[in-house]
Amino acid sequence: MKDKEFIVYHLVTRTKMKLGQIINFDNNQHNSLYHFFFEREQVNSKGEDFIQILSSHYSDDGLNLNKEDAEVAMKYVDQTMRAIRETVVEMVRLQEFPEYPSRLSCLYAAKNYEDVLKWKMLFDSYNRNVLQIVKLRVVGNYFEGDGSLLPKEDGVPFSRKIEQAREYWMGNRHNDLPELLINGRIEVVEIIEEFIN
Repeated sequence: MKDKEFIVYHLVTRTKMKLGQIINFDNNQHNSLYHFFFEREQVNSKGEDFIQILSSHYSDDGLNLNKEDAEVAMKYVDQTMRAIRETVVEMVRLQEFPEYPSRLSCLYAAKNYEDVLKWKMLFDSYNRNVLQIVKLRVVGNYFEGDGSLLPKEDGVPFSRKIEQAREYWMGNRHNDLPELLINGRIEVVEIIEEFIN
């Protein structure tokens, strides 16, 4: 697929961006979504992971967890369910839609200012820290999806999650939660808003 030049909007959440900053995203580079779901370890103050906690706290009377261990268990389950979702979505992309950027190797953006504000409202509702809204010039590739079509973090069979992933990769038809996955050469051309945190 030939690279295109286009303008998008991006919510900055980790480290503030600077005017003129260049980011090069290719398929071999992992983004923060990858690091968050695939590299984080959930352990208690004793260094026990979820499986160790389960095996040491299960008895004939059931499972008895203290507050710390219960929090580790919930964080592990949440992270694992999201990692499973992203793995299924990536598997479907590689098999059926390889021309699109990977969700694990891209920058997330919005087509217009109105869409980036929808994402800011969502991030605010989760108390996720937004530092800036920036405008980016991209020479690369993109995929326009609808985040509401992603497989849910639930216990449905994997065959259903694969169907949901396929529906997501068919593109943004409902426009409920539009997102752009972008890669290529990305330049910060305007800092639209900065937020005090």
